[in-house]
Amino acid sequence: MACLVAGLVAIGVTAPSGAARERSDRLTRSLPGLRVALDRLVAAGAPGAVVLVRDGDRTVRLARGLADRAHRTPMRVSDRFRVGSVTKTFVSTVVLQLAGEGRLSLDDTVERWLPGLVPDGQGITIRQLLNHTSGLYDYTEDPSVLKPYLHGHLRVVRAPRTLVGRAIAHPPLFAPGANWSYSNTGYILLGLIVESAGGDSLEAQLKQRIFTPLGLRHTTFDTSPRIGGRHAHGYLALGKRPLRDVTVFSPSFAWAAGAIVSTADDLARFYRALLQGRLLRPDLLEAMKTTVAMGPPGESYGFGLWRTRSMGLSPTNKLACGSVWGHNGDFPGYLSNAFSSEDAARQMVVLINTDSLRRPAQRALVRVGDIAACA
Repeated sequence: MACLVAGLVAIGVTAPSGAARERSDRLTRSLPGLRVALDRLVAAGAPGAVVLVRDGDRTVRLARGLADRAHRTPMRVSDRFRVGSVTKTFVSTVVLQLAGEGRLSLDDTVERWLPGLVPDGQGITIRQLLNHTSGLYDYTEDPSVLKPYLHGHLRVVRAPRTLVGRAIAHPPLFAPGANWSYSNTGYILLGLIVESAGGDSLEAQLKQRIFTPLGLRHTTFDTSPRIGGRHAHGYLALGKRPLRDVTVFSPSFAWAAGAIVSTADDLARFYRALLQGRLLRPDLLEAMKTTVAMGPPGESYGFGLWRTRSMGLSPTNKLACGSVWGHNGDFPGYLSNAFSSEDAARQMVVLINTDSLRRPAQRALVRVGDIAACA
């Protein structure tokens, strides 16, 4: 498999001093280990990968492997990926903006905005949807949702309300607010609430409120199966079968829970703007960062924003530099990780064009993530 350093960019000021020089030196020292770990990731079975590391005013971008195996197209640092649940941070930001404009309240109930859609919806608040304490069953756990895709029918369209219907066919996991359990269903409901409260499609509001103001020119909320522009093909293995190209895949089954397509640079720019207070009022950003325990030590969740020491790379992984903020994503054929320090001075984005990593590749990914986040 071809390996390629598709980009290495350093952006800095002349003759940096003090903390800036120390960060630059630290990033330089980490590069050999990062390159080795990235090579091992691809050698262990990942078709390709992109890594972005930003420390202070210096940014490094690396790419390895292939964006398209059939045509042997090398990966580029600017390639677009489906980023899965990283979408949740974008959607929650729009919800909080609407709250700041007085168009909704975080204590509004599901019933207030979507009457009759969810049984006992009068007991579930927007706040509980945002931080996964609603108790709603996750529709992706219902085998019937993914069944056609697993049988090769990758363009099947799922309407948001149909996804909710699959979820509420199952009993709630617990009473609203009584516990924590990750639920994509909550974010489908949030997408519908955004459309109702904001008076426009979720796609239009994401573009108007986030993509355009931040200059995220390579980020879209996709509604059709094909990815526009230069992009990485996604590869999926079912059981022991070889990797299959699943790039053309209906994003409708993920919608507000995971349909965004983006690049490493755009994701870093978004999280930097968010964490530095350029998208939300201070009180709303503080609310977003008010977390509830997820269970494992060091893991807690706010409003579409995860505070983590593992980044989900391994149940036993503990970052040497402490907690980071952001989200990961898993969409058929793609894995994404986008995390930052609380002040966004240090950022990392790791994008891989398969979500079918075997154990050696998983170990290599842990190493890539640890170096990118902390070294």
